[in-house]
Amino acid sequence: MAFFAAARQGRKDDVELGSGVWRRAHDRFRRGLDRYHQILEGTEDDDVYSELVEIANQLGEMLPRVRSVCVEAQRRSPSSGLDIPGAMVQVHRALSKAGNTLATTAEAAAMTRLDGERWGVASVGLGNVRRRAELVAEDVAEAERQLQG
Repeated sequence: MAFFAAARQGRKDDVELGSGVWRRAHDRFRRGLDRYHQILEGTEDDDVYSELVEIANQLGEMLPRVRSVCVEAQRRSPSSGLDIPGAMVQVHRALSKAGNTLATTAEAAAMTRLDGERWGVASVGLGNVRRRAELVAEDVAEAERQLQG
């Protein structure tokens, strides 16, 4: 049944997000979230795990916002290739930055997990993960502002 649900979602994504830059921006953000959640699976320290899950929840709440921006950008400036529609360059830049920052947030979470396992000290790394997650939120908010402006 999961196969059919994935196929339906893919068709819905094709309609709402197109097949160009807006789909890529959305999918990149979603893959970053998936990667972050994969890192959680290997966390042995309960305190570190709890902190990382809290951050994961905050990041996960941003996916519908990213999707909304991408759907609206596709509606206004359809994209089916790699060219970024001129009127939406700043929106795309903010979305790209959010995806990149989310990827570095996942990397920071992985390093925090490893440092906690290796050295027993993860609090400095958790602060880094939190700061990076705040930057992701700022980037998503910037994409929303650029779309409105």
